[in-house]
Amino acid sequence: MDYIETARQVKADSYTLAGLSTDRRNEALAAIAEALTANKEEIFAANRRDLENGSDLPGPILGRLRFDEHKLSDVLAGISGLIELDDPIGKTLLERELDDDLILTQVTCPIGVIGIIFESRPDALVQVSALCIKSGNAVILKGGSEAKETNRALFDVIRAAGIEAGLPENFAAIIEDRAGINEIIKCRDEIDLLIPRGSNQFVQYIMDNSDIPVMGHAGGICHIYVDKAADIRKAIPIIIDAKTQYVSACNAAETLILHEDVADEVLAELPGASDIDIEIIPAKSDDDFCEYLDYKMTVMTVSDIDDAIAHINKYGSHHTDAIITEDPGAAEIFLDEVDSAGVYWNVSTRFADGFRYGFGAEVGISTGKLPPRGPIGLDGLVTYKYKIRGNGQIVGDYASGKSTFKFKDIIPGGE
Repeated sequence: MDYIETARQVKADSYTLAGLSTDRRNEALAAIAEALTANKEEIFAANRRDLENGSDLPGPILGRLRFDEHKLSDVLAGISGLIELDDPIGKTLLERELDDDLILTQVTCPIGVIGIIFESRPDALVQVSALCIKSGNAVILKGGSEAKETNRALFDVIRAAGIEAGLPENFAAIIEDRAGINEIIKCRDEIDLLIPRGSNQFVQYIMDNSDIPVMGHAGGICHIYVDKAADIRKAIPIIIDAKTQYVSACNAAETLILHEDVADEVLAELPGASDIDIEIIPAKSDDDFCEYLDYKMTVMTVSDIDDAIAHINKYGSHHTDAIITEDPGAAEIFLDEVDSAGVYWNVSTRFADGFRYGFGAEVGISTGKLPPRGPIGLDGLVTYKYKIRGNGQIVGDYASGKSTFKFKDIIPGGE
């Protein structure tokens, strides 16, 4: 398959998609939700084939691969939430009178074509497709080969329903072989943004081999620090949730840092507090601080909060980190000084999610310093343009002093 030509077709239709009304895009989302429900048995059957073909995969990966009634319910809730959200396109961020009859506005607009490369999770295909439709972006999807049957079934339903609801024919495309990745990551003129979701090595490969801007993160080493002023009864359920609620997620906690004053109590309480056993791995070297995506945690002790913060900033992936403490002063120090996209106090790291932030859904999580940072929802999928409306003005008049700028900000909705 000629994926470069596919990218060109998607690029051409991206301009049409960007110009569709809010109502048309919302109607398409509603139609897609109905079609997913109507075709769920075919989708579940495709997923069973993937699960059978991948029966030798690790349990956590199979959990990500599974697409059942629960996963369907989640993605439908996400679509419903997106429909209710305000349109991110066409928002006026700035309106300024440069001079009489010379008005500058800064207005949000779609990015264009987004390439989403993800592994294992077919529900991600639905989430990112819906987010791109809502934000007026065309999308090229590449899922993992282990979910090939499910991804194809989902994509066929989404594409057919979207086109029937008035979206352009090439509002979305799918890539089904690994060779296609190396083609699309070279499509600088056709793809405006790449968002890879997968292993550290995979994401780093995309970053190293493409000139297209990449948004995302290359690792998910999340920490929980249990402070000396922690309520241990509160800490234990948070640790268990952060590690086991969805063990293969990038926001699952991988390192447990214990203040030396409470370390023995926490380690005594943790075993047996859950139906799922967590393997505790005492830290002995830098290599022990890694992303397991399994029921394992590296554990270390510190003598004060400063040591905990220094360790997180050095060894963490700047994704999501949490402190458990009843000391507001310690909590605020942690919240201010930990250099991560998400920094929490007395809650599980699993809250790092676009749906749980009220974004409707997410296309991924970015750990970079430039925005968007953290879960990437609708606001992270738009850029902006500047528009000037004038009446024959020329720069020469302002350079000569014949005319002068006013630079008067106009308050939207004001007098």
